[in-house]
Amino acid sequence: MINFTVGPVMASEEILSVGAEQVPYFRTSEFSEIMLENEKYILKYSKAGRNARAVFMTCSSTGSMEAVVMNCFTKEDKLLVINGGSFGERFVRLCEIHEIPYVQIELEHGKKLSKEKLYEYDGQGFTGLLVNVDETSTGVLYDTEMLGAFCEKNHLFFVCDCVSSFLADPFDMDKVKADIMITGSQKVLACPPGISIIVLSEKAVERVNDLKTKSMYFNLQDMLKNQERGQTPFTPAVGILLQIHARLKEIERLGGVEKEVERVALQAEDFREKVKNLPFEFVSESPANAVTPLHPIVGNAYEIVLRLKEEYGIWICPNGGDMKEKIFRVGHIGALSHKDNSILVKAFQDLQNRGLL
Repeated sequence: MINFTVGPVMASEEILSVGAEQVPYFRTSEFSEIMLENEKYILKYSKAGRNARAVFMTCSSTGSMEAVVMNCFTKEDKLLVINGGSFGERFVRLCEIHEIPYVQIELEHGKKLSKEKLYEYDGQGFTGLLVNVDETSTGVLYDTEMLGAFCEKNHLFFVCDCVSSFLADPFDMDKVKADIMITGSQKVLACPPGISIIVLSEKAVERVNDLKTKSMYFNLQDMLKNQERGQTPFTPAVGILLQIHARLKEIERLGGVEKEVERVALQAEDFREKVKNLPFEFVSESPANAVTPLHPIVGNAYEIVLRLKEEYGIWICPNGGDMKEKIFRVGHIGALSHKDNSILVKAFQDLQNRGLL
């Protein structure tokens, strides 16, 4: 199978070999050194500011989204949530579950957020802003510099879910003055799912330490305290953390964050050029590098996903909800090549020749 989904993704042979090893005991100085080095690389690659910290959560990235909502906000807050698809909606649901007051900016699928639309909410007493930087369901990349300037002007606590955009699109946490960045092991890090990473600015660390969170497992104050010694409060996904360590060093060896972003961008550009004459409509007004959502002019999007899997040995990403039969997604992250793009495009062409596309 060739995997063009947006997580889990294709891993390099080096990362696969680490996953084949026996999982070691982790309450050791050796494992602590690895975890401290993991934090160092993540802070470097996210371009976090002075005194920023990173913690490694054993959960999906939705768990980290929830941990951030629980640990950084209270019922006294008033949040602005960018909702342009399934993952923006997830932040909305988390605010509702934890009874955090919010207002959402709802955007049509595939549409970017304009400055004019954003500034309709200027000076309205908000205390925080939540955004999925790459709304993975529609492939829209939001303008973090614009959002950061808005947050700075309005003194908002700025939360960036960069789960799909970290290492795929340029992001400078310190420059845009983001307080939180979230990402996950199964995206551009190209490791198995199971670890989510939260990067906290100095301001965010202070906020977490000042607030009292009623949670044992999702207590970020406890996570921060344990990470000081390169450990976690509870048993983590040790094997995945070792793969993350190997992958972070692999990225460094291959030229660092800028080279990785460039590689993903070129993979996306190559695919979009090869597919432009096929009967698809591009969905996103402001396309992210990690994924290309496509609307088939002829045929059912979900049926195309199934045919590619069953008849060609290729995985692409379906969508859910009202997008299920209209839009599928092709990922450009993980150990993919331009040759792989050509294989997928030939499969599309064959479906077209068979009258199925």
